[in-house]
Amino acid sequence: MTERIGIDDLLERERAQLDRLTAAQATEAVAADGAVLVDIRYAALRDRDGTIPGALVVERNELEWRLDPFGDHRLPEATGHDLLVVVVCNEGYASSLAARSLQALGLHRATDLVGGFQAWSAAGLPVTPPR
Repeated sequence: MTERIGIDDLLERERAQLDRLTAAQATEAVAADGAVLVDIRYAALRDRDGTIPGALVVERNELEWRLDPFGDHRLPEATGHDLLVVVVCNEGYASSLAARSLQALGLHRATDLVGGFQAWSAAGLPVTPPR
């Protein structure tokens, strides 16, 4: 029989495998470790709230293809499996699952931003104004 779990249980289980970063820690990781912030929010949220300067914008449905270091559709920033990728969604839920998917792809340092873009913005960190 297949184990049945809800999304909250799945999220908790997957997050236990991540070294999640706060907004301040993500800023430091970019500066000190060359981390790449990857914004997976959909366009309407980016248009409404703005973006993080320097973050790559990769829609969630393209994430694995764009960050696979061996893939034909990778971004130039997808340089290897040691890349520290910090996935950013709106509030820090979808990004946890996305980061775990990147880990399954071999990007073992992939993680996400606790609280997502909203936490980044609330911390007073730089944001490109919305359209």
